[in-house]
Amino acid sequence: MPASSENIYTPRQQYVLLIVCLVGLAVLILVGLGSYITAFLGAGILYVVFRPWFQALVHRWGWNRQLVTAALLLFAFVVIILPFTALTLMLVDRIRDYAQDTSQIMVVLHKIEQKTGYRFTTEQNVRGLVQQTVSWLSARIPSLASGLLHFTVIIGLMLFTLYFMFTQEESFLRGLRRYLPFRPGTLRELGESLRNTVNANVLGQALIAFVQAVLTGLTLWVFGVPDALFWGTVAFFTAFIPVLGTPLVWAPAAILKLTQGHTGQGVGILLVGVILIINIDNLLRIVLARRMGNIHPLITLAGVVLGVEIFGILGLVLGPLLLSYFTVLITVFERENRIRQRTRAGGSLLPVPESQATLPSRHDTPGQP
Repeated sequence: MPASSENIYTPRQQYVLLIVCLVGLAVLILVGLGSYITAFLGAGILYVVFRPWFQALVHRWGWNRQLVTAALLLFAFVVIILPFTALTLMLVDRIRDYAQDTSQIMVVLHKIEQKTGYRFTTEQNVRGLVQQTVSWLSARIPSLASGLLHFTVIIGLMLFTLYFMFTQEESFLRGLRRYLPFRPGTLRELGESLRNTVNANVLGQALIAFVQAVLTGLTLWVFGVPDALFWGTVAFFTAFIPVLGTPLVWAPAAILKLTQGHTGQGVGILLVGVILIINIDNLLRIVLARRMGNIHPLITLAGVVLGVEIFGILGLVLGPLLLSYFTVLITVFERENRIRQRTRAGGSLLPVPESQATLPSRHDTPGQP
């Protein structure tokens, strides 16, 4: 008797097994692409940043789509990727130089000890602490020489993904609307949240960090602090850390000048830092919050700690973004759960028109991503 060709699974079993297969394949894909996840996240961030330009040039002025996309990719590479990479490499190399020669650090500590009359630590402890710091930073800020292939793949994958997000934008947005498990109104809120968080954490914070870094570098240079360019670069990265920020750079420089007997220079650095550098941060945040959205400092601080641990130096930006989006999803879940409870209790649920879908159409204004 020939074997039956009928499927041995019931329709429900087939459905469950299909879900299991999809989840299993998704996990395998995520594990395989885990080391390159920053490329896709970076492409998404750059898409939100450059989309107003793309909309204006392509949909309003009628420029060639491929030409505009190529120009935006070139601009992103030259203006954003290369400078950020150069700053990172400069920071890593200089930290390693200081790690190899701790005598400069010990000179400063000895002068502070002489002024205060208190012995802080020994040279051996300082050398061990510096080596631990360098090891921690090296793991999160790999050098270009040690990871050239990995770095090239990430940059290429990010630009490649960004290229298709622009050239096939309609299909990309249509796919998001179709496969994301949210109502149209919820999609609208998520899209607005993504725009606000990207603007606040990427455009806004990067602008604030750049202004503070320039002011810090100029201040240290004017008051005779050696290697002011390097410390200005350090200030750019520390400016992403809420509360602490650039005082991590100019406050020790002021203390160093005071311990060296240069009271005027030390007081000058402190005055400029407290009056100008800190307040320019507060002023820019107030101005930018009206135009780009505002993120709570606690979310930013926790996001930086989480992001640096997961993504390395890029976590300064990616961490607050992910944490902000997590809080939005919690709010959405709470509201959806409340709606379901009202519906089960007999309440009416008004349908949300499809026209309110959050993901923007091709006719959006250039000022809104």
